[in-house]
Amino acid sequence: MIKLDKITKLIGTFRLRDISLEIPEGYIIGLIGANGCGKTSLLHILMGLYKPDSGEMELMGMKYPEDEAKLHDNIGVVLQERLYEDYMTLQENAAYYGRFYSNYDEAYFLEMLESYGLDPKSKYKGLSKGEELKFQFAFALAHYPKILLLDEPTGNFDPDFREEFLGALKDFIADGEHTVILATHLTDDLDKMADYLIYMEKGSILTAMDIEELRTRYRIVAGEDYRMKLLPEQRIIHMEKGEFATKALIRHRPIDDYDMSYTVSVPTIEEFMYFVTKRAKGIEL
Repeated sequence: MIKLDKITKLIGTFRLRDISLEIPEGYIIGLIGANGCGKTSLLHILMGLYKPDSGEMELMGMKYPEDEAKLHDNIGVVLQERLYEDYMTLQENAAYYGRFYSNYDEAYFLEMLESYGLDPKSKYKGLSKGEELKFQFAFALAHYPKILLLDEPTGNFDPDFREEFLGALKDFIADGEHTVILATHLTDDLDKMADYLIYMEKGSILTAMDIEELRTRYRIVAGEDYRMKLLPEQRIIHMEKGEFATKALIRHRPIDDYDMSYTVSVPTIEEFMYFVTKRAKGIEL
């Protein structure tokens, strides 16, 4: 579905470096990393907004620029930027931009607006941030894309709609022929639904793995400080002394049998991201 090979792009003073990925269809991919790590820039590359300085990219067997029209037909986006015309209504905006998509379905768009509690006759300018992202999501789905690229949408949704949104993403990939890439700092959402995780750091992909691989390869181990110092140093990614216990993210092996004095758990994505971010320079994952 998506193949990137050594993609590099200089954007101002920021550089995406040697981005290589191969993502099959039928996945929800969580794109994570600290602010400024390159998540949005990578999404813009996939959308064709930025042309790579070097490297090769293929989506659904197609490439920019020769297949640009077909690629845009098959990619739906929800971005933080305000993309539409302030003084047009939601229906007018969708009709205006929908003409650039061969599969745009106005009836389906209006059906989703009603479901999301949005008035098609309201002006785009008057939308709250959450309403704006709901509108973008409805429009993205209304031209029946194969890939959804979503940049931090869920933080602006109320809890009820957030659950509806996550359910819609699961439905979107249910046939195994669609793919979602969701850039988010709300890692609880990814714990519930992600199939694959991409962790970015300073413009590079630090690690990319199936979510089950994360849960197999790593453990959070907690215990008294003196006991924690007995763990094999070469397998500790980061250790931190807390008020009640010392905690560490460690590389786990299936043969490991931890002493009863330790508390051991599978890391959440938030815990994994926290400890990886804190690790000392040169520590391998």
